[in-house]
Amino acid sequence: MLAPERRTRADVIAAAAIVVVALVAAVTIWWTSDARGTTSVVADSPVGPPPSALSVPESVRELWRTDDAGRGTPIVVGGTVVTSDEHAVRGLDPATGDTRWSYTRDRVLCGVVGAWDAAVATYRDDRGCGQVTELDGASGAREDQRTNDADDPARLGFDGTYVTQMGASRLEVWRSDLVRTLEYGRVDAPLNPGSQPRSGCTLISSASASSRVAVLERCPGETGLRLTTMNPAPKDATVPEVYGSTVLADVSPDVDTARVLGVVGDRIALYLPPSDTVVGRVALFDGSATFLSATPFTEPVTTTWPDARSTDLVRTGSILVWWTGSAAVGFDQSTLERRWVLPGALGAGAIMAGQLLVPVPEGLAVADTESGTVSRTLPVARADEAAPVTVAVLGTRVVEGRAGLDGAGGSTVVLG
Repeated sequence: MLAPERRTRADVIAAAAIVVVALVAAVTIWWTSDARGTTSVVADSPVGPPPSALSVPESVRELWRTDDAGRGTPIVVGGTVVTSDEHAVRGLDPATGDTRWSYTRDRVLCGVVGAWDAAVATYRDDRGCGQVTELDGASGAREDQRTNDADDPARLGFDGTYVTQMGASRLEVWRSDLVRTLEYGRVDAPLNPGSQPRSGCTLISSASASSRVAVLERCPGETGLRLTTMNPAPKDATVPEVYGSTVLADVSPDVDTARVLGVVGDRIALYLPPSDTVVGRVALFDGSATFLSATPFTEPVTTTWPDARSTDLVRTGSILVWWTGSAAVGFDQSTLERRWVLPGALGAGAIMAGQLLVPVPEGLAVADTESGTVSRTLPVARADEAAPVTVAVLGTRVVEGRAGLDGAGGSTVVLG
């Protein structure tokens, strides 16, 4: 029979040392973790969206306002007005402006977009704007999260199906559970070397739909900007499925106002600025990036990357509205052909009760979506607040996002 094991003094000391090391490691991990630097306060009870307005009111007045570091871009999801500052995302009661929920981190907030009845927020880390959290709009509860390589700055957009994050060198597409369906451009540590169609390009503009992603880019050694169209959800997210790619030889690679206006089915609309040899125009391409037609466009365009925002383009049923920096322009949603121009607009506007509310210096112009004809204007006093003015509608209330005069920060103002 074996003699029973006996604990020695050395064994006890060794065991105690192991426990101390484990505790120190656990405390260190917690102290440096993202969880320690995150505070999430959810709503006492979730709310749903209010009933839609049956008509545009005869007048509006300011109900409340708050500072918003999101450059004056209002988000309304889950019956809540979402605002942000340098570190926090907040869901506010549209009637009072009181905070319903909040999500705060010790990292810098890069951006927020409304998608899938949620607020999708990106935070900065040492790899760019790549820490992503999805917050339920009604309650503020954390849903899906992801971490990825990203540019800084990187702009967010939502097409109704996918969220796109695009910076100067890299683009990602995410589905509703924040799983990446496509990466394009710079890849620091490629799993499949050579999987990207080209490298070293600067991404200028993009737009997406359920069936296509269109990217306008500037590539080394090429005489013009390049248009590339891809599948937003290829079989392998790391290997883009390119439908077509065309170098626009008559568009100087140095221009900074060219942009993808929209993707509808297998049609892509681009704004191509004037040059010494051609006038500005809106050009149509098919889903394989093959040129179809062009229409002259002489209105001035001043929105450029990174100032151009996804909210400069608003889908309003049968019409796509683009804010050029000086005018609102309506395009047919099915053909992407231009229908009307509203000069002097401060933003693209939003739909209320079937009418388009377009911000203008005097207030909110009530316009017909099909013709752009203004029937009346609701007076709104904006003092010295600058364009752009982004508009969202939540039930019978109008939410305006007004940019700050210095280009940083802004305010969210609720009218009713």
